[in-house]
Amino acid sequence: MQPSLTLYELNCLVRQTIEDGLPDQYWIQAELSDVHINSNSGHCYVEFVQKDQGGNALLAKARGIIWANVFCLLRPYFENATGQAFAAGIKVLVEVSVSFHELYGYSLTVHDIDPTYTLGDMARRRREILQQLEAEGVLTLNKELPMPPLPQRVAIVSSPTAAGYGDFCHQLKHNGCGYAFSLRLFPALMQGEQVEASVLNALDNINRQREAFDVVVIIRGGGATSDLSGFDTYLLAAACAQFPLPIITGIGHERDDTVLDSVAHTRVKTPTAAAQYLINCMDQAANHLQELSERLAQSANSRLQKERNRLTALQHRIPTAAMRHLSAAHLRLQTARNGVNRAAATLLATQRHRLELLQQHIADASPQKLLAKGYSITLKDGRAVRDASELNPGDRLETRLQHGLVQSTVNTTEATE
Repeated sequence: MQPSLTLYELNCLVRQTIEDGLPDQYWIQAELSDVHINSNSGHCYVEFVQKDQGGNALLAKARGIIWANVFCLLRPYFENATGQAFAAGIKVLVEVSVSFHELYGYSLTVHDIDPTYTLGDMARRRREILQQLEAEGVLTLNKELPMPPLPQRVAIVSSPTAAGYGDFCHQLKHNGCGYAFSLRLFPALMQGEQVEASVLNALDNINRQREAFDVVVIIRGGGATSDLSGFDTYLLAAACAQFPLPIITGIGHERDDTVLDSVAHTRVKTPTAAAQYLINCMDQAANHLQELSERLAQSANSRLQKERNRLTALQHRIPTAAMRHLSAAHLRLQTARNGVNRAAATLLATQRHRLELLQQHIADASPQKLLAKGYSITLKDGRAVRDASELNPGDRLETRLQHGLVQSTVNTTEATE
């Protein structure tokens, strides 16, 4: 049987070898990809990374710790000297000692820092990418797209096995208001060197059927900042900035920030925050509809009340209007009656005058008037004699005077022309 060691014994040998081989402290150049401060102990836990010159591929990674008694001096010294927060994304020059623990493995203990190093490659690259997008005029294009009032059709770019994806879908499907969301996953790698190509491919697939979606959500759980380096590339940022649908990003914890976050329409901290954002959009639309419904009901009630008041006013005006119309009609009738009376009186007076004239004419033409003037009427057999040729000798005549009559006998007649 070959001689063997336990894992603990092997780790002890590694520890002893490192302590013997690297006994001193060393100044190293590295980039901080993760910084975490323990609020209870005050210790600061960091992650150092080194990337290749041409891209985001990691060449080296190491855990580090700055003990509380050192960190309380080192942090304000560094921040005051550089004006830069001691946070992920900066390149640092630190003095470290190398240690190995049988249980926790390899780590670097930070003893000092050189504040002449400022922003690291990651922060510089982000800044340069954003400056390039701004110079090209596309930096804010996606932010300027209107967010649909009902973002229900959601295209999701995420890893199907990511816990953040499950949390996002669960929160939308079980939202308290019962909003219906249509979710479709476009799988993509969310860490490693293939992030850029994988997410770009997912976006291309979404773009080919963009009419079927309202928004795009790119989500990923938390993790070390170095794992998010794939979201800090120019091609991915340019594609998202110019994408025709609003993009919502939730690809890290609160301390993480990427170039993709800077160009997206809306950036939230986590996948669950992205789900809550969509629910809030639906809430706003529902509240707006409720407000419109209430305003419509109020307007209808106001209009009905206005019409009721108008009808009541018309009801009250009807008797007055009726009396006014009756009075006017009565006045018209009275005027007409007076006119008829006046016309009738005038007509009667005219006719009376005519009768009086006729009566006067008749009176003037009566035999009595003629007899009174000295004329007489000669009658034969009771008929007036007008022509002497009608008489014969011996005819008995009767002549009437104004006063009395004379009887005579015709002796001779003489006709005149």
